[in-house]
Amino acid sequence: MKFKIIAFSVLIVFAFNLNAQKVSSAANNLPIGVFDSGTGGLTVLEAMLQLDAYNNTTGLPGADGKPDFNSEFFEYLADQANMPYGNYAAEKKTDLLKEHIIKNMQFLLQSNNTKQSAKMIVLACNTATAYALSDIKQKFKNENVNVPVIGVIDAGSKAALAYQAKAGAGTIGVFATAGTVASEGYPRTLQAMAKDKGLAVLSVVSQGGAGLAESIDRDWSYFVDTLKQARKEYKGPSMKNPIYIIDTTLLSAYKFDKSSNKLLCEYDDKGSCLDLQLNDPANYVRYHLVTLLEKMLKQNINTPMNTLILGCTHYPYMKDTIAKVLNELYDYKKDNQFRYRNYLAKHIELIDPSVETAKEAYLAMRNLKLTNNASVQPNRFFITTPNTALAEAQLQPDGWFTYGYKYGRVAGEKKDYVQYVPFDHKNISDASYERFKLVLPSAYKEIAKTLK
Repeated sequence: MKFKIIAFSVLIVFAFNLNAQKVSSAANNLPIGVFDSGTGGLTVLEAMLQLDAYNNTTGLPGADGKPDFNSEFFEYLADQANMPYGNYAAEKKTDLLKEHIIKNMQFLLQSNNTKQSAKMIVLACNTATAYALSDIKQKFKNENVNVPVIGVIDAGSKAALAYQAKAGAGTIGVFATAGTVASEGYPRTLQAMAKDKGLAVLSVVSQGGAGLAESIDRDWSYFVDTLKQARKEYKGPSMKNPIYIIDTTLLSAYKFDKSSNKLLCEYDDKGSCLDLQLNDPANYVRYHLVTLLEKMLKQNINTPMNTLILGCTHYPYMKDTIAKVLNELYDYKKDNQFRYRNYLAKHIELIDPSVETAKEAYLAMRNLKLTNNASVQPNRFFITTPNTALAEAQLQPDGWFTYGYKYGRVAGEKKDYVQYVPFDHKNISDASYERFKLVLPSAYKEIAKTLK
């Protein structure tokens, strides 16, 4: 099976204030803000740092050998303390999620002695786009501060349809966070775009990747690399999880990596495995892709999937693994029959919105005459951490909010749940930095300059 990663995006621009300073001609020399629930949005920043699709002098399409954002600088924010965003919908706390997102945008728009107000915000988070973009637009459309905001959901949808037009109709898979899937943002957008183009109703199947983004960002409830045995605090797929159950009849399809401590068992006193827990990002990929195909099988969706949207900015970190696992599943046999061949095309297009999102950001900057005309300043990287001055805060052994406290909070209480601090070696692991260095060389180079 062959795979190709492509990218696409769409621009969403509106005005809002958030008690920030009014944007003036001086806005040209302000940074571009990039926001995500965690470090996944660095994949979008990497695309922006590497983009060379336009002539920097004329702004017209065509590479000129210079990065398109060469004269710009960035402020990146990872809302690590409040992630994963994908769980707020399941916990019926989308109002709290929206509150977090608005507070984070306010942070990007404010100026203080450590940062400047952003002249543009790239909302590099599918879940945040799905749940908060329209609310922010409605709330701030009549404000006096004009800041372009670029979302990512339309990007993957447009790219998927472009591939379908070229390769022929097939099922479009949406692999995203549980929250993004619950919002139905992708199916609605895909069907609306198809209708506008006069296309037939699409075949779309979605899979919420519970635990995948979390394990990539090393969320304690889903992944701890030092564990030696199963634990009760675990929240991911398991034999006992009623929503994300590991089906033991499909163990040969999952093909979990059992090396080291990547798959954990809960044993009884006779040594039998009573439960399985995932403890590795690649094993989360394996679980969810098998689950996606089983869903197609049970629902008799027999139009082969030829397109898979990576609907979370964390997932491109795992694109090679996703491609490998899909290839294995295409050839997987059970009872001497290909179990998934009727549901997978031989060639699957993997859609990553990052590059086209970067293109749209560049075009918006040029069209709104926001190009920096002063000296380039250092890029800055911020992360949220629990506000330990808040007496009620409940923390896990690793120092982050407990699952119960994180999703038990109530919107509208006007509390400062988090602190905004620069990237460091305390709040981001060395293993994460090694991943950035390997997968995101341009972003890592800029991050490394800020680390002490």
